[in-house]
Amino acid sequence: MNYSLEELQYWNEKIEKMAEEKGLDFYPQEFEIISFEDMLCYESYVGMPSHYPHWSFGKAYEKLKTLYQYNLTGLPYEMVINSNPCIAYLMKDNTLILQILTMAHVYGHNDFFKNNRLFKENTNAKLAVEMFKNHANRIRSYIQDPSIGYEKVERVLDAAHSIRYQCGLSEKKTEEEKEKKKEYENLLEFLIEHGDGEDWEKDILNIVMEETRYFIPQMETKIMNEGWASWWHYNILKELDLDHGNHIEFLKIHNSVIRPLPGRINPYYMGFKIWENIVNRYEDPQKIFEVRTLERDSSFIRRYLNFDLCREMNLLEFEEQDRYYVVTEVADEEGWRNIRNRFADTVGMGSIPKIIVKDTKKRDNTLLLKHVFDGRELDATNTFETLKYVSRLWGGKVVLETVMNKSEKKIICSSDGKISLE
Repeated sequence: MNYSLEELQYWNEKIEKMAEEKGLDFYPQEFEIISFEDMLCYESYVGMPSHYPHWSFGKAYEKLKTLYQYNLTGLPYEMVINSNPCIAYLMKDNTLILQILTMAHVYGHNDFFKNNRLFKENTNAKLAVEMFKNHANRIRSYIQDPSIGYEKVERVLDAAHSIRYQCGLSEKKTEEEKEKKKEYENLLEFLIEHGDGEDWEKDILNIVMEETRYFIPQMETKIMNEGWASWWHYNILKELDLDHGNHIEFLKIHNSVIRPLPGRINPYYMGFKIWENIVNRYEDPQKIFEVRTLERDSSFIRRYLNFDLCREMNLLEFEEQDRYYVVTEVADEEGWRNIRNRFADTVGMGSIPKIIVKDTKKRDNTLLLKHVFDGRELDATNTFETLKYVSRLWGGKVVLETVMNKSEKKIICSSDGKISLE
């Protein structure tokens, strides 16, 4: 470390004061200085070291560790938890100027967590850490129960993880509204209410659903959130009393964070450019705070990604044909809207296939599912294995209506896990 804790405290106080003066509204902020080994662990557990045990977290850790050892990936400069107080982990090997930039970046995330409507309506920041601890304790109690044990718990967690994103954010509906609606959009919740599991199994499904709903707002606002934090770290550090050497180093780090990436989207870059464009287009200084509060990535892109930005960022659409990638749309005066709309449709939860419960047949205990086809076909191998998990949770046969090779198909999973097509 080329800095002391006193120096970090000094710069943190200056950053916090400047963030408040610029209108940011955030939770109390706590920082923890950690090693790269700790960061590997926290990243594997999605920032929650008190997470319940499951082999998938160990697998994620080993993968990250291997990639890091062979210089195939780097580690994040920080990790921020949506909690009150907000917790952020800083890598102790960061240089002083990198820590300063990172702390300013964290205050941007903190403000976003506190004020964006998806987080306000769907998460309880004050109870977030306690929720994960409580869930971990419940899972461990089932593992230690002689009548249940680790293997049974693991099987239920495996099944729950396979469909964890088939839940969406919570909707408050009356029983009458639920009855009127023929199709059920929340597969995981449907299996909790109507599946064949025991109470402890349904409790595990509910734990997975609650934790997934905690993370969905982060998935739905990745571009906005990272762009917002990058915009504020840039504007705060521009006005901090940095010496010439540190100022140059700050600009180098900032430019490396928001640089465009060949062949894929850098959310820091795209988010930063859109926020910058909003500031330049609208005279009202409160406009960015209004957008921060109301939007998610899909609406943010649809409303504020314009023709000039598409051209500046060299956005294009391509698809795989045979062994080659073929450009199908470019950002000209006609094509840019297609690129924008296609991108808006596939960010956040738009990247997850949507599976709804269409019907149940009590006669033979069959669960009928429907894939809401949007032009993207399901991966066959993953679909077959996932249906086996759903069959176990349902306790009977499962039929999925989808499109394969451009024709309508039914994938049938029998109660004993055998797959067939019709």
